[in-house]
This record gives sequence, structure tokens and C-alpha cells, in this order.
Amino acid sequence: MKDKLMVVKIGGNIIDHPTALDNFLSEFARKPGKKILVHGGGKIATEISKKLGIVSQFVEGRRVTSAEELEVVTMVYGGLLSKKISAKLNALGCKTLGLSGADAGILTAEKRSPTPVDYGFVGDIQTIQKQHLLDLLNSDFNLAFCALTGDNAGQLLNTNADTIAASLAIALANHFEVDLYYIFEKKGVLERLADENSVIPVIDKGTFENLKAEGKIHTGMLPKLSNALEAVEKGVKKVVISDPAFFAEDHPYCTIIKSKADA
Repeated sequence: MKDKLMVVKIGGNIIDHPTALDNFLSEFARKPGKKILVHGGGKIATEISKKLGIVSQFVEGRRVTSAEELEVVTMVYGGLLSKKISAKLNALGCKTLGLSGADAGILTAEKRSPTPVDYGFVGDIQTIQKQHLLDLLNSDFNLAFCALTGDNAGQLLNTNADTIAASLAIALANHFEVDLYYIFEKKGVLERLADENSVIPVIDKGTFENLKAEGKIHTGMLPKLSNALEAVEKGVKKVVISDPAFFAEDHPYCTIIKSKADA
């Protein structure tokens, strides 16, 4: 029987508010078994950029990472947040290494093509050093990855945290029984954005295409769902989208992602 592995991506207001982050990390530390945490920190990076006089640019809700912004993102993701998270988890008895994809070349990416949209220093994952992950996990380290990778020339790249989480889960699915969680401020994928309780309980590929066609999925949710569907299609046992209260087992509401075969 395979060991269990939990991969959890946190985003939204959880990262932005210190109390919410501390509460989540306390719950994460209590979960048994091997664990990987993935985090971004875009709102904090935007705030610090503003203080430094750097104007953050977005296209359809996605950050354009200029050379100046890359420096800020690196400081925030790989410095401030990464070390804050690893320090807190270690203090809670959850032995954790705070990493970027560039460390030990675990995640190698390629700079995204400037056409049709130039997102700047943004990378798409190309290779994963799976053995490094296995060595660390089997040495009883939990891992906390920030949303940074490097390319073959050593250039740091901003990389979507949802994609990193799915890529890690997929890479390890043959070795562990992997559950992937996307945790943010909502109870799940909402059918009506204004109604916090309109949680769609199950989404498969067909449902996803229908929701896209009906315009019910906002920009930030599109890559999350695309990554989630790819994960279940490539061997990840369970993919769930919900909030910290669900993660703490305080309520049952969530969106479960299923492959077409499961639907």
C-alpha cells in the first residue's frame, strides 16, 4: 500500500491576513502524514511594489512580471513569506523546508512566449526532479514551495502556484496516494459569485466546459480548474477546492474534481 501524501495550495485572503495564515498553518501542522504546501503571495507583492514606486500590471487578472516586479516577487515569495511559513511550521513541530522550484533544480521552467500576451518573466514548468522530492519526503521533511522556478540558464521566473501544486501532485502520484487541495477564501467553486453558498459540489471535464461556455467561471478560477482536472486525469486520487474551515473539518462544503471516467 502506498503512503499518503497531501499537497495543499493556499491563496487568496489566507496569505494576506496574518491571523488567517497562522490559523491555517496550525491546522496544516496537525494533519498526519507527508505534506507539501504551495503558496503565492501576489497581493503582498503588489502592496510592496506600490511602496517602492513600481506599478503592477495585469492582463485579464494575471500579473505581468517585469524585471523590477520579479525582484519584488522573489523577495516576497522566496523571502518574507517562505521563511515566515517555514518558521511557523517548524515551531509547531512540523519539520518543513521552505523552497523555491529553483532550489536543487527541482522545478525547471521555460519563459513563456511573448505572443499572444507578453507576461514578462513568467515560466511554464518543463521538468521536475522527482528523485529530489522523494529523497526529502522519505527523510521526513515536509516541503513548502513558493511560486518561483528557474530556467536552464539560471533565470528566476514567476510561476503559477496552482500549476506548481498540480505538477508536484502528478509527479508523485505513482509513488504516493496523493490528495490535492486548493484552499482559498471561498467554500468551493461558486455557480453565482454573489451567493457564497452556491457551491458546485462536483465538477468534471464536461461540467467545466459548460460553465466556461456560460461565463460562470471567472478568470482566476480557469487555470485552477484546468490544473485540477489534469491532476485527476493523471493519477491524483482526490482534488478538492474549498476554504480553511473545510480543511479544519468545520463544515462539509467543497467542490470535488472528478475525471470523466469517475463522473
